[in-house]
Amino acid sequence: MTITPYLPIYRRTGIRIARGEGAYLIDDQGKRYLDFASGIAVNAFGHSHPHLVEALQKQAAKIWHCSNQFVTEELEIFAARLVEQTFADSVFFCSSGTEAVEAGLKFLRRYHYETGAPYRQRIITFEGGFHGRTYGGIAAGGNASARAGFGPMLLGFDRVPYNDIDAVKHTINKNTAGILIEPIQGEGGVQVASHAFLRELRALCDAEGLLLMCDEVQCGYGRPGSFYAFEQAGITPDIVSSAKGIGGGFPLGATLVTEKVGSVLPAGSHGGTYNNNPLAMAVGNAALDLLLTDGLFEQVKTIGAYLTDGLKKLQAQHPDKITDVRGVGLMIGLQPVGDARVLAAALLEKGLVTSPTVTNVIRLVPPLIIDRTHADAALSALSETLA
Repeated sequence: MTITPYLPIYRRTGIRIARGEGAYLIDDQGKRYLDFASGIAVNAFGHSHPHLVEALQKQAAKIWHCSNQFVTEELEIFAARLVEQTFADSVFFCSSGTEAVEAGLKFLRRYHYETGAPYRQRIITFEGGFHGRTYGGIAAGGNASARAGFGPMLLGFDRVPYNDIDAVKHTINKNTAGILIEPIQGEGGVQVASHAFLRELRALCDAEGLLLMCDEVQCGYGRPGSFYAFEQAGITPDIVSSAKGIGGGFPLGATLVTEKVGSVLPAGSHGGTYNNNPLAMAVGNAALDLLLTDGLFEQVKTIGAYLTDGLKKLQAQHPDKITDVRGVGLMIGLQPVGDARVLAAALLEKGLVTSPTVTNVIRLVPPLIIDRTHADAALSALSETLA
């Protein structure tokens, strides 16, 4: 069997991308593609944004990496700004979403160890959840295909149906440490947790002495039309994992914690060689500048509603081809009757990049900076393809 020098574990299209400009990818033949996948919700501010490019170039001329025995100005500024803008009192930086989840899982368990309840080790997670590809991520997640062939799984996770508060209540016992949830499931097919459900989870955790952790790697950082999705339910978690859009395309993740959690984590309890590297911190600061641009969240809500309305009109025109449209802000799922990957391939031929999920849903997660012309172009490609 002949394989490529790069391990063929991704479903590649065969298209060779040469560069990106704003909301578009350009291949080596010069063909332009409207990117409504954003590298799976990563390129929140499009491709080659001048503010991000400038920040990276300026930092590259100063210092790329140093050991975490030192503090850098870039780290201090970025951490302070995130704390100022969010619920968090402290932030742990890493290089990816699954690392941010792993850190959160460890912090959750370590909290109970440090506070006199080391037997509290089990974590309640949800069917359809996706928390990355590390062993902790696939053990916690509800994606069976991600676990296939990698057993035995890590112990300590109790998986229950999404949006089912009774199932959560019946699962809690004296060994339960906390609850991990995506407020909007990405790989699970853009399933949205009701605000009432999230509020009930928070109340349960308070009553039972548990920690609530939100995985906002995909659904957070402006994509729902707010800084994080949990904010729209009016709750405050104890731990949040964040990544993707946080670096605007540069590998960066973060685990945000309250003082309650952060104050019991001693030096040496977690770490990583590349964490807090000055390049990532500089780009993260620049991406935060863009996220905090006046009116951005409202723009995401407005364009998201416009795009969703257009998709629902297409559903009404093609009820035999689309069964559902759902989502929040610029995280939208389109449920086709047939194979989502077949539809995605046809849309790609029309010059529209989408992101199918393992649950047979077309995921639309465009850059947060798109306008109505981009939305109209995407709707036109979908209309032509469905017809």
